[in-house]
Amino acid sequence: MDNIKESLLRAMEGYFGGDERRINHARRVTDYAEGLMATEGGDYPIVIGAAVLHDIGIHEAERKYHSSGGKFQEKEGPPIARRILTGLGFERGHIEEICAIIGHHHSPGKINTVNFKVLYDADWLVNLGDEFDIRDKNKLASIIDTVFLTASGRTLAREIYFKG
Repeated sequence: MDNIKESLLRAMEGYFGGDERRINHARRVTDYAEGLMATEGGDYPIVIGAAVLHDIGIHEAERKYHSSGGKFQEKEGPPIARRILTGLGFERGHIEEICAIIGHHHSPGKINTVNFKVLYDADWLVNLGDEFDIRDKNKLASIIDTVFLTASGRTLAREIYFKG
């Protein structure tokens, strides 16, 4: 299974080139996704594929739309991910599900699978501090309860953002 992850990471890093910010984000999301899978379950190749490649369309979105907005990433990511996954020899069914997750990773509720929920929560574990004022602990608790889709994601978010 590490071969899958390492192959995906190499491909993602090759695509992003010197964009360390995007590379580090994808690595952190992937690490959280692996941790969440331990308690929530999920199909390893699908979750890891989606985690590593979830933002793969961000450069194309910025080029075409001058925006890294979620809806543009969701539009531009799947074709790029499909090329990478096909090149790595992923099964067609896995490619389809990974691309569907990438194509909706900013739109919860459209896909209701464990694989989607694990990726979505892993991404939010990384993004929460950037998206909201985490100093207001009451508001933060409410956001965690509202945004996260898995019990493990909510628990880990509390551990991360309420420490200290």
